[in-house]
Amino acid sequence: MIAVEHQPWLMAGPASGPESLEDHVRRLGPCPDGGDGLRAALAESGLRGRGGARFPTSVKWDAVAERGRAVVVVNGAEGEPASWKDQLLLGLRPHLVLDGAAVAARSVGARDVIVYVGEGFPHARAAVEEALRERGGLRGPRVRLVEAPARYVAGEESAAVSFLNGGEAKPRVVPPRPFERGVAGRPTLVQNVETLAAAALIARFGAAWFRSAGTAESPGTTLLTLRGAVTNPGVLEVPHGVSLADAVDRAGGRADEAVGVLVGGYFGTWLPGRWAASMPLDDRVLAGARASLGCGVVAVLPETACGVAETSRVFGYLARESARQCGPCRVGLTALAEVLADVAAGRATPEHGDRLRRWTAQLAGGRGACKHPDGAVGFLRSAMDVFVEDFENHLRLRPCRRSHREAALPVPAPALARGWR
Repeated sequence: MIAVEHQPWLMAGPASGPESLEDHVRRLGPCPDGGDGLRAALAESGLRGRGGARFPTSVKWDAVAERGRAVVVVNGAEGEPASWKDQLLLGLRPHLVLDGAAVAARSVGARDVIVYVGEGFPHARAAVEEALRERGGLRGPRVRLVEAPARYVAGEESAAVSFLNGGEAKPRVVPPRPFERGVAGRPTLVQNVETLAAAALIARFGAAWFRSAGTAESPGTTLLTLRGAVTNPGVLEVPHGVSLADAVDRAGGRADEAVGVLVGGYFGTWLPGRWAASMPLDDRVLAGARASLGCGVVAVLPETACGVAETSRVFGYLARESARQCGPCRVGLTALAEVLADVAAGRATPEHGDRLRRWTAQLAGGRGACKHPDGAVGFLRSAMDVFVEDFENHLRLRPCRRSHREAALPVPAPALARGWR
């Protein structure tokens, strides 16, 4: 197993406050040129997207480059409430991210870059604004900063493109995908900020350097947001391949003592604590367990917490945050959230268990206008597999031996009144 002790790459440098351009250049040198050769280096490096889908980065860049007249969108919306990594990276290493955007623009033939930052992250926005002022005299693409709405789905690439084109930040029925026709009708590369920061390092040091950490399937390092039953919640940079237990231990927790561990965020997967502890954080291994690192969230649920109550809170939030533009979201997720809330609150009837099983099966399988129903239902189904005893007790109206007050996962307050924008 790979040791968790590893010198940080993305987070190397000052531990507080945004790194200045002068300090950034002194530490790493000037921004490299990028160009066509970088796409080949990305392919060799094996870098995958860090925003959730874990898609091969070079494939995405090649698809945009072959169409020309492109736009690059730096995706820092981070609508996932359990994640802190993107706002932290923007707040501390804005120039590394902007270097990634610059080399991406040169590599895919883009003259315009849009930095898309979540409206709830004023420190990240301020860091990027200052970094852009510092870089004002540098040659490169035109860059502008846009505030992303505080919506769970606002960071999905087609939702980002819709918003940047003057519409609502809702995922759109596709095709065309953004790489075909995106911002202003031009081919658009929408890339997570961590992915771009990694690309900037690969442009400097090469594919072999990147592969010196991690595994063959999942090279390099990754940023994890650790939270829940850990002493020191926060963001940790680890090489791929470390065990989940090693990462949680670094934050002062014990995965093997948890009732469950959520990997990948609210579209992620619950894993049993004792079984998950030895799980290496490797894309192929996680896929074999029907899981993914996704956006890098690792949340530890203590033995004292109720998996049903936690799942109900999060699922209710996901139902509220849907784009509500198709039946599965507008009707299906809402109805399923109501049934789950009844189960969690001890109001179950004999029909509730049947509805949970039947409706989750009906909503899965790409029936929505976007992937929101699949993500939400996948989260729920994994909970039903892991918290079997808790669900059985709730459905049979037995007293729950776990606490309903100990919230391990953050759920923003309902905000339906704010409308879409």
